[in-house]
Amino acid sequence: MPDDLPGQALLQRQASAFRALHVLATTMAENADEQDILQMAVSSIPSFCRCDMLAICLGGAWRSAAGLTPPEDRAGLEGQIAQLGADGGRVNVPGQRWAWAYPLTDIAEVGGHLVAATSAEPLEHEQFLLSSLGHQLGASLANARRHERERAGAGGLQMSNDALERSMIELRRTLDIHDRLTGAAAAGEGRDGIAGAVHELTGHPVAIEDPYGNLTTWVGAGRPDPYPKDTPGHRAELVDRIMTAGHPVREDGRLVAVARAGEEAMGVIALVDPDMTVVPADQVALERGATVLAIELAHLRDLAEAELSRRRDLVDELLVGTDADSAMERALALGYDLARPHRVVVIERGDDGLGHEEFFHAVRRAARDTGAGSLLAARGGAVVVLADNVVDWTGLRDTVARGSGVACRIGIGGSCGDVEDFRRSFREAQLALRLQHAVAGGEPVTVFDDLGVYRLLADVRDAGMVEAFARRWLGPLLDYDDARGSQLVETLSEYLEAGGSYETATLKLSVHRSTLRYRLQRLRDLSGHDLGDPDTRFNLQLATRAWHTLEAMRGVEP
Repeated sequence: MPDDLPGQALLQRQASAFRALHVLATTMAENADEQDILQMAVSSIPSFCRCDMLAICLGGAWRSAAGLTPPEDRAGLEGQIAQLGADGGRVNVPGQRWAWAYPLTDIAEVGGHLVAATSAEPLEHEQFLLSSLGHQLGASLANARRHERERAGAGGLQMSNDALERSMIELRRTLDIHDRLTGAAAAGEGRDGIAGAVHELTGHPVAIEDPYGNLTTWVGAGRPDPYPKDTPGHRAELVDRIMTAGHPVREDGRLVAVARAGEEAMGVIALVDPDMTVVPADQVALERGATVLAIELAHLRDLAEAELSRRRDLVDELLVGTDADSAMERALALGYDLARPHRVVVIERGDDGLGHEEFFHAVRRAARDTGAGSLLAARGGAVVVLADNVVDWTGLRDTVARGSGVACRIGIGGSCGDVEDFRRSFREAQLALRLQHAVAGGEPVTVFDDLGVYRLLADVRDAGMVEAFARRWLGPLLDYDDARGSQLVETLSEYLEAGGSYETATLKLSVHRSTLRYRLQRLRDLSGHDLGDPDTRFNLQLATRAWHTLEAMRGVEP
């Protein structure tokens, strides 16, 4: 089955496969010939999943059917299956990237295994279909054997009418479980529908939790308020224990199963059963529910990632400049109102080894929780947020820091009234960040609108005029710094920003008072400026601010 289908087409294909499997299960259940049942199961496999090798082991004997390819190393495969036990699991087949042994289960007994192998790991719903096929095949084979024993009428093997009726009830129960849960999946009922189906089938309250222990769905009576949540350590231990066991486990009055995609836990589904009244059929319903839930959660994640990708693309286009009508149409398709006032916010992380993707999602959660905005994109080592609300920017920064565990800095651009303004606001946010250390005293949040004269200098259309002014007053000092690697211009800037205070300037520069005194005398000698003259001090301070602004603008995207 193609794994690159659009979301809706893939859902339709899955629904069709679920319905086909239900028809097959009903047909196999009504057939009393073991070889016919095997052949029906084998011939149906290509419609569910691409398999390069398929084998069926019944009672230690490998059974054949037209189109069934037996394994080359039967003894080795039998040894692996014996170690897996009743739950089945992953096996190694030479030359195949993925192989799995599915138990042929008849409610309370295992009659064998269906072994499938392929060069590429099947999709989650394909694995569910193979697992369901193994379950239905086992039930149908067991039912056929019971009919055969009844027909044979061989003394002690003669099945009583009561026993036969119980067997048929169990088989119908299995089919009902399969039909109800695959129906919920095919109908797109979501987590609520899956939990509701398991509740209907078992009569027990059902809880669905995300991988971190947060309740997402509850169906049935007795929902706790507040809902208890595991510590991260206990949750990780529980999930690991269930995945290692390969079947649901009991924990605090519940029977808990993991909805898993390969080795990843997508979520947890649990039957609330403090009195331990769960019967084998209830456990089957829970296990089937966990598998269907895994498919649903994987699909929801795919949809979320696809929408996130489209949002990132829109942000990227807005930042570099794009056609207004096209941008508005794309935003409308995403259900987003781009006509609201926005500001571009750039958030940079500290250099601490945190992965880009982890930091991006920490910013996304913080932007959501603080109400800053929902359109984001990664840009180099930073994350850009199109904020549609003016929030407590320091609060946003603190929320990102708590969520990511790393220090970060924020620059906020000016307001955007039109689509064309996003590029300008982005540039302003970057400029605010680059000026942050030079003019904001190391504060981690800088708003471009609050930069005063720096904002005016950045808005001057002719940057050459600003540079000429700075050169007029700082030329000899800049040349001296370039030639000697000294810090005379930086010393002058901090001294003037400190209002001529030696104590404040030495703290900012982290130098001794005598060092500051020497540097000031050196720059007087080189420039000829009188630092005691008010007009000279004003022009020198403006010149140093102009130079910082020019330096910051050189590192900003055009």
